[in-house]
Amino acid sequence: MRTLLLAVPLLAAALSAQTQLTIYNQNFAAVKETRALDLTKGENEIRVTDITAHLEPESVILRDLRLPDSIRILEQNYESDPLSEGLLLRKSEGKVLEFEVTEPNGPPRIVKARILRSGYVPHTAAFQQYGAQYQYAQQAYANPEGGGQPIIEVDGKIKFGLPGKPIFDSLEPKAFLKPTLLWRLSSGDAGRHQVEFSYLTGGMRWEANYNAVAAEKGDSFDIVGWVTLENMSGKDFENASVKLMAGDVARAPGFNPPQAVFSSNGANLIDMSGGPAVTEKTFEEYHLYTLERPTTVLDREVKQVEFVRATGVPAERIYVYDGLKVDPRYRGWGYENIRGTAEYGTESNPKVWAMLEFKNSEKSHLGMPLPKGKVKVYRHDTDGRNEFVGEDAVDHTPKDETVRLYTGNAFDIVGERRQTNYKLDNNGHSADESFEIKVRNHKTGPVQVSVVEHLYRWLQWDITDKSLDYAKKDARTVEFRPTIEPGGEAVIHYTVHYTW
Repeated sequence: MRTLLLAVPLLAAALSAQTQLTIYNQNFAAVKETRALDLTKGENEIRVTDITAHLEPESVILRDLRLPDSIRILEQNYESDPLSEGLLLRKSEGKVLEFEVTEPNGPPRIVKARILRSGYVPHTAAFQQYGAQYQYAQQAYANPEGGGQPIIEVDGKIKFGLPGKPIFDSLEPKAFLKPTLLWRLSSGDAGRHQVEFSYLTGGMRWEANYNAVAAEKGDSFDIVGWVTLENMSGKDFENASVKLMAGDVARAPGFNPPQAVFSSNGANLIDMSGGPAVTEKTFEEYHLYTLERPTTVLDREVKQVEFVRATGVPAERIYVYDGLKVDPRYRGWGYENIRGTAEYGTESNPKVWAMLEFKNSEKSHLGMPLPKGKVKVYRHDTDGRNEFVGEDAVDHTPKDETVRLYTGNAFDIVGERRQTNYKLDNNGHSADESFEIKVRNHKTGPVQVSVVEHLYRWLQWDITDKSLDYAKKDARTVEFRPTIEPGGEAVIHYTVHYTW
């Protein structure tokens, strides 16, 4: 196992580490490592080099597992700008360096030049924290002309750009080759200390992805769920215990990480071999999923683990016609303007949505908290091959809740909506509006369509005339449910009376 803590000379640091990762689906992770430190009594200096490139230094916690109060961090320095050619040029400003110049038809030659301006922009990691003004100031500081090129002096003449590959002197023992934490620790006694070192880091994420495969006929389907882990933190995690936190965990305003199933009693998620691949439990207001085996998560790696498999999940095909299409010029209007504008809401959307609805219950062979993610829907063709028929995203879904997937627009069902009357009575503080809605079925079988209407002109309303019964879904929405025969058409008329 690689060395994680390196001490300055005269101090031996512990080398082994046991790592646990808790990855959140909000692009950050909590890293927890158990390490052994050989410390002297009093003050010690420790250099921690094997950390992520997106560590949040204020989140660092270090505690002795045996005697929590026996060590303290007196001072911590975080160096997030490791050595690079640009940084070494910046440190060499005003000095004469040698450059190796490659010749097309001959051996390389050495040229000496003085670095007047390196062109290196320091503290780029702070751009996101401090904003554009800070970024401009840093770039101007590095190169007032804004050219971004090094400026050198060769034989008494000024030149932009480097003449070749720079050759630097040997590094100092304390040079930072990668992001580094420097600790000044106070230890109450000498000897080996077992410590827990933990911190938050950006550059890591996880998500759930589902594949639902329906049979050639009918709408029941089989579902397979994958956990996808992505590590863009700048650090490898070898043989780590991995947990995945599902839920909306609060972070303080201003947090912006760098870019880079189940039952509440802890049921097992079954993999293809029948053994538990992932276990789940309720934790605080969230759900915590644990990979049962340690796994290696390399930097710049995307890893997938199957975490749920269910067969014969019953579903219902639903068609929804929401014919309202609001002209963009009306967006943001208030009730006072909407109720007095006859043209508002008269544009028609002809598309009928095709949706698949199922219940996340044990009766449906699920009944487990489903973390949010994308669901890809396939259907068997007559040749037995799977054809992709749609994709939708689902939010965190508790047990026994209903999931509705939008898979696309129905090709053979068409809607039409038009305003047939509008009357405004300003003196009487009222308005009357009538609509005609047509839905045509060109399929070979009957369909039921959910026709949704939004009563948007005011909160006080009453439907005074209708050709079909409706259900009130909320304070501003009603739903008609006509059944339409093959080749047939449903025609719905209604009038709504608003008062204010």
